[in-house]
Amino acid sequence: MRRKMLTILLAAICLPVVGGYLLALNHATRPVVQEPVCEGSRASARIALTVNVDWGEEYLPLILETCAAKNVRLTFFITGRWAEKFPDMVRRISAAGHEVGSHGYAHPHPDHLSVDGNLRDIRRAEDVLTRILGVRPRLYAPPYGERGPAVLQAAESAGYRTVLWSVDSVDWRHRDRAYIVRRVTGRAHNGAIVLMHPTEATAAAMPELIESLKDKGYELVTVSELIAD
Repeated sequence: MRRKMLTILLAAICLPVVGGYLLALNHATRPVVQEPVCEGSRASARIALTVNVDWGEEYLPLILETCAAKNVRLTFFITGRWAEKFPDMVRRISAAGHEVGSHGYAHPHPDHLSVDGNLRDIRRAEDVLTRILGVRPRLYAPPYGERGPAVLQAAESAGYRTVLWSVDSVDWRHRDRAYIVRRVTGRAHNGAIVLMHPTEATAAAMPELIESLKDKGYELVTVSELIAD
């Protein structure tokens, strides 16, 4: 009985210690990944307008025409499956001086995938975009803005910087030009990354949006330029 009580006592003392050690070891060996970039430096009056592209090709020409007229460059995050359908448009975007990043291949829910699953989707998109443009993308915008550990680990292991946003235009829901302009300009701040999509309302809002942001003193740059600070 005495030996049994001693065993129980030692277990009560040692188990928490061993458990704590294993927990610390798990944290120590877990890969440390960079947090997503949601904005640039707040010390500089610069903003990056981004467009996530998995549809809306009919409105992209007008967006590109507006940007050319206003001398503004955007960052387009393009899915591999869309790029396969519209390679000439991908080339046109890049030739106009805009930055092209990856939006993955098939627009899955990244948080529902493993590290390997995310890596396969990212690599597949990379192959498509690199084949079209002759250069691999360096920035990755995960679909739906999902940012779980498996997503970030996969993106970093593939050599990408994960990019989210600090201002959401919500243009996929509110198809109203005036609303998009009000929402973005009302939330604009130094270092903002603005999320948009190639909707009809976004294309219509772009001229006024660009002028309004410039009137507020903001310089419009690509994401890479924004985060270089």
